[in-house]
This record gives sequence, C-alpha cells and structure tokens, in this order.
Amino acid sequence: MTALPPAAVARARRAGLPVALCVGLAAVLTGCGGEDPDAGTNGVGKLEPSAIEEKARTAANGAEAVRLAGTLVSKGGTYKLNMRLKKSGGIGSVTTKNSTFELLRVGDALYLKADAGFWSHGDSDGDGTSEPPGKEDGSAADKLDDMYVKVPDDDPSYKQLRGFTEMDVLLDGLLGLHGKLSKGDRDEVGGVRTVKVLGGEGGGGTLDVSLEGKPYPLRFARAGGAGVLTLAEWNTDFALKAPTKEETVDYGRELPRTSD
Repeated sequence: MTALPPAAVARARRAGLPVALCVGLAAVLTGCGGEDPDAGTNGVGKLEPSAIEEKARTAANGAEAVRLAGTLVSKGGTYKLNMRLKKSGGIGSVTTKNSTFELLRVGDALYLKADAGFWSHGDSDGDGTSEPPGKEDGSAADKLDDMYVKVPDDDPSYKQLRGFTEMDVLLDGLLGLHGKLSKGDRDEVGGVRTVKVLGGEGGGGTLDVSLEGKPYPLRFARAGGAGVLTLAEWNTDFALKAPTKEETVDYGRELPRTSD
C-alpha cells in the first residue's frame, strides 16, 4: 500500500470536515442550509391551509373531551370562559361584566352555582339591568350562596346557559375562519409547536394547529376581535356527577339574566 504524502492527507482532512459537520447535525438541519421547521412534527405544516384546517376540525370532532378557556364576545355581551367539556356534559365557570357563576351539566340536567351577590343583584324584571337587593332578596341570596340551583328546562336562561356546556355546539360555532385561507407563521401554544392558518389574512380569524401528535386546534382568535380561546387537554377525561341534595336548593322563580 502506497502512503499518501502529508500534503494530500491534510487536503483530504480539510475537505471531509464540512461533510462531517453536516452529518452530525442531520437530526435538526436539512443540510447545512438552515433549520427544518417540520423536523419531528406530524407533517401538517407542509399542507395547504385548507387541508390543515380540515385536519384540525376532524381531530376536534373525533375528540371526547377538551378544556376551553378564554374570552368570547357576542351580541349578548362579553364572557370569560373556563370550561371542561365532553359529549355528556361539562363543568366550569363563566364570568360576565357583573358576575361570575359556575355551570355543571350532566346529561340534560343543568345546574348553576353562584355567590350571594349574583342572586341579590339579579335582573328580576327581565329588563336586562341589575336591580338593588331588597330584604327579601338578600335573605334568599344568603340561602343560595355557593349552592347549586337546578335550571328548569323551560326557564328562559336554560338554552343560553346550556350552550356554554355543549362541546360540539361550541366547537362548531367558534372554530370557523372567514375569507381566503393562508398559512401563517410557526408558533407555540402551551409549549406545543403550532402552525397558523389565517382567514382573510387574519381579519377573518386565526387558528393555531398543533404540529405535535394529532393536529388539534390549540388557539383560536375569532374574526373582528370577538375573543381569543385556547383549547387544551384534548381527550383527557374527567368526572361528571350531579350534586347531592345537600348541595342543591330550589330557586323557586325565573333565574336572573346573565347578559353583560
């Protein structure tokens, strides 16, 4: 075997150095050109925006549970939600401009729990405004404080309040983008990498879709500044059970309005 001259050996070593560097960084680089944003992801970031949105909706529709939190602006007012939802019901809190109350739904049975202030400043005459409490209202409010009240299904508030606990209704109604779809930047939500899908260049809403695991929607900024919602704990089950008799009282009349 003929030995290479020292100069030839040196040239070979210099030529091999860049190749070795590229091989060593192959797990995180596409070469020596730059970082691959899809390395280690579920691959949806490579798809067209309409396909990303469709995969996110399919993943959401197939899920059994989710935590939905954030702000929702509607014609009835502004609501801050923190709800755990699944097909058979939901539990969590709703905050409006004037009050905070908890909701619990098990099947068709819907319960509301609030402090004495909620009950004593209710809209008893239905005109959309809160009235100052009288002595009778204050006494009743003390009994209702931090107790569950079952909402009759024929009460005017039942449909509105139940809507906050309906997983399918909320997801179908809240996750719609408007306008021409486009793909936005990569981001993170709760430490999970996401890709954005924009409706109308963002004016029609912005959806963050997970790049890890199933392509669940993780954050949604609604069109027209109508609120931002985060969605987490997908498919994480939780217990739902009706309150005991000791935890429940009868309100005995039409529930106060909950609009802002």
